[in-house]
Amino acid sequence: MPSFDIESNINKQEITNAVDQSARELTTRYDFKGTQTSIMFAEDKIMITSTTEERMNAGSQVLIEKLVKRKVSPKILSNYSDSKEGKEQIKRTYELSSGISQDNAKYLLKEIKKFNKKIQVSIQGPSLRVSSKKKDELQDTITFVKNMKLNYPVNFTNFKD
Repeated sequence: MPSFDIESNINKQEITNAVDQSARELTTRYDFKGTQTSIMFAEDKIMITSTTEERMNAGSQVLIEKLVKRKVSPKILSNYSDSKEGKEQIKRTYELSSGISQDNAKYLLKEIKKFNKKIQVSIQGPSLRVSSKKKDELQDTITFVKNMKLNYPVNFTNFKD
């Protein structure tokens, strides 16, 4: 029976490359001169520091552009916290998480079942296994899930015929 998995994984190598490109751009761009804006990636966190809120937001925009160019969903940057570091420094920390939470998996399962009752969906830890007798139904399901307005990125892997 044809099947595929729905996962929410992050590609750390692509994120590292995007952060490196962003850091390089922040050091060379004229509008960032003298603002001490920097960006780092370490252990599932991306940190942006700057002396002004405006430049920190611009640094975030540069990061998003680089992620999109490397085909990484900017939805991975949804959870962040801002803090003051000393007198002049502002720090934004993005938490990166992988895997679909149980609540999100249950919601996704319910929506897929509403979309097509013939499809079997099972939650398998941080991913969902979707199977059906017809390959076309699975392709329609992939299109349906892509068009859903989810606040986390999804990947479709392990397609078996």
